[in-house]
Amino acid sequence: MDRHFTVSGFLSHHGRTALHWHRLGLWLPPGGHIQPNEDPIQAVLREIEEETGVEALIVPTSTPYPHDEPRQLSPPVTVGVYDIEEPGNRHQHIDFVYFTRPRAPGESGPPALPGRPDSGEGWRWVSHEELREPGLVLDGPGGSAPVPEDVRRLALDAIEAADAAAAALGPLTAAAERRG
Repeated sequence: MDRHFTVSGFLSHHGRTALHWHRLGLWLPPGGHIQPNEDPIQAVLREIEEETGVEALIVPTSTPYPHDEPRQLSPPVTVGVYDIEEPGNRHQHIDFVYFTRPRAPGESGPPALPGRPDSGEGWRWVSHEELREPGLVLDGPGGSAPVPEDVRRLALDAIEAADAAAAALGPLTAAAERRG
């Protein structure tokens, strides 16, 4: 079976995470295939920016080992193995999952996402409160669909990790980061 290396990046800010109505009729975070000569971090940050227009930062979820060489990449939160049953193209995605946050968060709320939830693009910010309920169903361009359980649980953890990272930064560091 062919295996493709992919990335998913839960983009979270102020108690919400961005999900996209995927053409397969699923609510998913931004993500896609890792391109040749691209590491997983480069891939997930590129995919998030391409799909949402938001420049993101990785939210570290583990402590790096205390050495400078060799250079270390932030590890994914998890690696999912998904069987893709496309007609004539059955394969697997080995998916590196990361938590991220906007590099320059808006002062008054999360950054704007492309389209509307009821448009063909189907982007929306989903709140922690919405995601708390197993079996969450959201309306999308192709009708209503449940948020997959793995996506729901990872989204909840991503929100908590991003909010904790923002709180740890403090207001002065966050303001300096917004200025670039």
